[in-house]
Amino acid sequence: MKRIMIVLMISLMVGSYAGVVCANELDGVHQTWWGKKDDERQVDDEIPEPQGGPEYTERVRQPVSNIILQQRYPDTVILRGPDTSNRIALTFDDGPDPRYTPELLDVLSEYGVPATFFVMGARAERYPEILERINNEGHIIGNHTYWHPNLVEEGDIATLEREVNQTEDVINDIVGYRTRLFRAPYGFLYNQLVEKLAEMDYSVIGWSLDTLDWREMPAEEIAYTVISNVNPGAIILMHDGGEYESDRTNTIEAVRQLIPILQEQGFEFVTVPELTGIPYQR
Repeated sequence: MKRIMIVLMISLMVGSYAGVVCANELDGVHQTWWGKKDDERQVDDEIPEPQGGPEYTERVRQPVSNIILQQRYPDTVILRGPDTSNRIALTFDDGPDPRYTPELLDVLSEYGVPATFFVMGARAERYPEILERINNEGHIIGNHTYWHPNLVEEGDIATLEREVNQTEDVINDIVGYRTRLFRAPYGFLYNQLVEKLAEMDYSVIGWSLDTLDWREMPAEEIAYTVISNVNPGAIILMHDGGEYESDRTNTIEAVRQLIPILQEQGFEFVTVPELTGIPYQR
């Protein structure tokens, strides 16, 4: 019954806020999303690809649980904020992507919601104007490596250092600060990698609520996952990019659906530094 009521509430609010019917591309039907055809999106066939491969093939394995890593390194690995107030944080990985990030920023701006973006250095370097917009609109930028390798599979501290430092330099060149926030591709780390990141003065930001939006479920399902599982202090994982074939349209639509519902329930959206009290720059 609870699930039915939430889905019904989402459907009613979708109609109220947009009044646009969307067809599902997965069924072979050309779709219109919020009055914008997908062939109108900016397409760039040279978008830097994640080196470690798509989430579908990599996220099926978890080398060391982030919960265990947080227990081992409580001052470095952060999975959530305090539960003493109804504050939560939206986070987005794998951008900036010219097809999806600008539209996502439009939605966040519409509702006055700040977020935290963990960016690929290669993409930030290719699309500096999007990174500048993220920063100028009050969002926080974190380091998500340069090429998005599977750091555990690489098993090499030197790879971590190179990926992190190169991305740090790119971010600093574009927005003028060196971030202290790091999120590993796929969330994959092990003890020595965490220890090296701590030595490099980074906080490792995980999450407490994984939307699994990379599976490209319908927007209503992504929104339901958040609305039915969120709690005070939650750090919510979503994606504004991915491999070239990925589609983040449903993520954008889910964000549009879930924000007003959670705001009506009394939740306040803040950045990860605001939620956790961790400085975001050096």
